[in-house]
Amino acid sequence: MSLHEIAPIAPIAATVYRGDSIENTHLAHVAIVDASGRLLASFGDPSRMTLARSAAKPAQALAVLETGALERFGFDEADLALMCASHSSEPRHIERTRQMLAKAQASEADLRCGGHPPLSDAVYVDWLKRDFKPGAVCSNCSGKHAGMLAGARSIGAAIEGYELPGHPLQVRVKHTVAQVCDLPDEAVQWATDGCNLPTPAFPLDRLARLFAKLAASQDAVEQSESQSQPSQSITPRTAALARIYRAMAAYPELVGGEGRFCTELMRAFDGALIGKVGADGSYAIGVRASRQTEKAGANGALGIAVKVEDGNVGILYAVAAELLRLLDIGTAEQRAALASFHAPRMLNTMGVEIGRLAFSVALKDATGRTQ
Repeated sequence: MSLHEIAPIAPIAATVYRGDSIENTHLAHVAIVDASGRLLASFGDPSRMTLARSAAKPAQALAVLETGALERFGFDEADLALMCASHSSEPRHIERTRQMLAKAQASEADLRCGGHPPLSDAVYVDWLKRDFKPGAVCSNCSGKHAGMLAGARSIGAAIEGYELPGHPLQVRVKHTVAQVCDLPDEAVQWATDGCNLPTPAFPLDRLARLFAKLAASQDAVEQSESQSQPSQSITPRTAALARIYRAMAAYPELVGGEGRFCTELMRAFDGALIGKVGADGSYAIGVRASRQTEKAGANGALGIAVKVEDGNVGILYAVAAELLRLLDIGTAEQRAALASFHAPRMLNTMGVEIGRLAFSVALKDATGRTQ
């Protein structure tokens, strides 16, 4: 069986020009769904089997939250945000991880992730100046791991081997991820992530579905709280998803870090959406219901998922920002806050502009018509 029989050829989403010459082309897939999971628009193959990587962290955090670990160990919303993070290893990220470990009666030695160069250039320069050697608490996934240790303790399981696929906590995580993506357990494939935890693969539109659910849950909870007699229809799962949404929106600096796309995106949109990157070219955004999501054809909240085939993260952020423009999400001023990602200046060592980025993302509706 050939590769193209396994995965359809992706269309070109972005082209980098140097002068008038094409330097690189970048292939991508896009899936856009509403709160019911209905596919509204796509580019390429919206059902592409996709390793969500760290974009799946909110679903993994949900599994931990549902063990009761946050209440048992006194984790707050900032801790929950760090559980969803791919952070920059800034001092605040490392210190909060240490605090979470202390609350969970665990130590850095219990973490089964390793240290690595930080995702932030500024932090990397600081580490080099100090000859700092990163440990496990410095991993960009350390918050997720600290949460997993707390989750293991909360269900009465051993913390040793918490990262292994057969550990009782990971069995719960796998079931929760499948459930929240509206899939049977066997429809989700699992591999090992860079941080040493299991990571899921499922159709791209299900990643969009996950983030639409997060946004829709916050809509539902807020609507319920605004009523004089709150509705009893808010399920524990809906409340938990809304809590994750609020944590990410309230602490965007913990989800990413200074100058990072996730942080700048959520800061700019001030609670109207959340976004999360996954390594090697995955991104997902959950947008709360508005006139703009309605205009996009959504019944309520909107979920957007992107996969860039070559894993280029810079192109991934640019395409994500372009999709917000195409869908007219937010205001022009909010989208302008992402200009350095959407239209990055391409300069040589003398500051001369030598290239540009052009998009060719043409969204099609569910019938296949170009929008």
